[in-house]
Amino acid sequence: MLIEGLYSVESFEKEGQSVTATVKLNAAHDVFKGHFPGNPVMPGVCMIQIIKELTEQATEKMLFLSVATNVKFMAIINPEKNETIQLKLTITEEDAIVKVKNTTTFDDTLALKLSATFNILT
Repeated sequence: MLIEGLYSVESFEKEGQSVTATVKLNAAHDVFKGHFPGNPVMPGVCMIQIIKELTEQATEKMLFLSVATNVKFMAIINPEKNETIQLKLTITEEDAIVKVKNTTTFDDTLALKLSATFNILT
């Protein structure tokens, strides 16, 4: 985990190319003191890192982000109001790359859509 203590994985289910995970955010983490004081917002780069780490867990491979397309932040994730988020990933592997399509939600709100390509590190 790149940012120790930022989140914990509450559930992780892999079925074929699909992964469904529930992640609990740590609203007391230092990252939220600067982003933003008094109104914490989950940084987009941290969301991308969580997606990368869940994909690494699913594939059992170390990955490096190559391309991120269709990145759409649809709603603000405030860890004080939305401490639990759900991530759905569809993962495909081709040669030395891994492609991921993700949606991230809290309650019934779509917060993030992302398509990404990762290189497999050897």
